[in-house]
Amino acid sequence: MATAVDTSLDWLGRKLGAWLRQQIPGHEPFVSSDPAALRRSLRPADVLLVAGGNRLSTAIKYLTQSTWSHAALYVGNAVVAPANAPDAHMLIEVNLGQGCVAASLAKYDCYHTRICRPVGLTDADRTHRLHGVAPQRAIRHAQCRRSGGGA
Repeated sequence: MATAVDTSLDWLGRKLGAWLRQQIPGHEPFVSSDPAALRRSLRPADVLLVAGGNRLSTAIKYLTQSTWSHAALYVGNAVVAPANAPDAHMLIEVNLGQGCVAASLAKYDCYHTRICRPVGLTDADRTHRLHGVAPQRAIRHAQCRRSGGGA
């Protein structure tokens, strides 16, 4: 049974998480993005690195001394896009307050991104890795918790 302290801490955690997820007003990426080139370049099992623009992203970049604050696994069409998705290019990612979700690649169209790709993987290796990292059970779970477009 939850105590008053547990309930208060849950409330505080949700409020803090919501504040950290807010976009920083006036945030503009330093490097322009080319969404069409990104879609042509990505292959299943690639990791997409993202320079986010919210308060949590800024803290992560500062503390890690990195350009990147977020990473997502590109799964292509291994996760079926919802009818309202801007495109069929899908990612699996973990977000504060949401957990593991499937998200459209269009979510990151206006962000500075980079592709991280292991060298020497065949198409069969990629398929095997996708099923190893995101087993069908997890993909089905992600399908139930889709993230909409927009960042």
